[in-house]
Amino acid sequence: MNNKIEKNSYRFIADVKKILEEARKVSYQAVNTAMVQAYWLIGKRIVEEEQAGKERADYGKYILKTLSKELTQEFGKGFSYANLRNFRQFYLVYAKDPKCYTLCSKLTWSHNRLVMRVEDSDARRYYLKEAYEQKWSVRTLERNINTFYYQRVLANNDTGIVHTKNDQQQLRDFIKDPYVFEFLNLEQPKKFNESDIESALISYLEKFLMELGKGFSFVGRQYRISTETDHFYIDLVFYNYLLKCFVLIDLKTGKLQHQDIGQMDMYRRMFDDLVKPEEDNSTVGILLCSDKSETVVKYSVLNDNHQLFAAKYLPYMPTEEELIAEIERNKLMLERGE
Repeated sequence: MNNKIEKNSYRFIADVKKILEEARKVSYQAVNTAMVQAYWLIGKRIVEEEQAGKERADYGKYILKTLSKELTQEFGKGFSYANLRNFRQFYLVYAKDPKCYTLCSKLTWSHNRLVMRVEDSDARRYYLKEAYEQKWSVRTLERNINTFYYQRVLANNDTGIVHTKNDQQQLRDFIKDPYVFEFLNLEQPKKFNESDIESALISYLEKFLMELGKGFSFVGRQYRISTETDHFYIDLVFYNYLLKCFVLIDLKTGKLQHQDIGQMDMYRRMFDDLVKPEEDNSTVGILLCSDKSETVVKYSVLNDNHQLFAAKYLPYMPTEEELIAEIERNKLMLERGE
């Protein structure tokens, strides 16, 4: 194939891809707008019905339960009593704020569920505007709300670090959103259960560290360490012959909890006491917690002597960012079935 034909072929393929990308964007916006508008109108109708029967204190609760039952029978999931209350709150929050409602229709329902719970109306407007313009993911929006990002901007003119997503990633997130499947009454694709995901990710991590080329040798998987009364199992154990220390890895498919940190610290101390040769360096622990929204990596090291760890150990260890990227990459592969 000569260069001219090859160049034309690339241009042709690029044109077709662009057509599909644009069509998907239009479809995405159409479905999203229809969903948000429908939920706002349902909320409006619920409020009108409650006001019509306001002489009965329990009327609102009764109509929501009845409505939930009827809608679920005909339209499938997504119309629980709790969700209908969300629709009602959505309407009440923006009933007198048309500018904000216009922005609401440009964001996903997952975004809107977070913003409508912000009590300060100015903060709500800010989060809606920034989430749309900066293409904040739901995770980023939630983190910014929980860390009072708006108040920090007012107090310190702190622009912070805004995480944005490209259109392709935003589209992938939207397609996987369970609220979209519920709205369209489609069955959500089955996913791996937590134990399957954990097992697969541990396998990926084992391969990743062995290929890192920084002195790692594999010791064991589900490695048992025992006291007089209890047995404990560590997901992965390596020995680093350059650092002369053991490296323990524990993976949790959930949010980071204080007890997880305590458990890894306990594993490291037990390994130092029961397994480590006296002349070796202290055991290093790596705790990885990965749920649907975020992956967190935490090192447990040298009695919290992080300066010594950074200088002596880190040149031979993967960084937290590298481990997070590896976990996220492999999670995506699992979701795709690769």
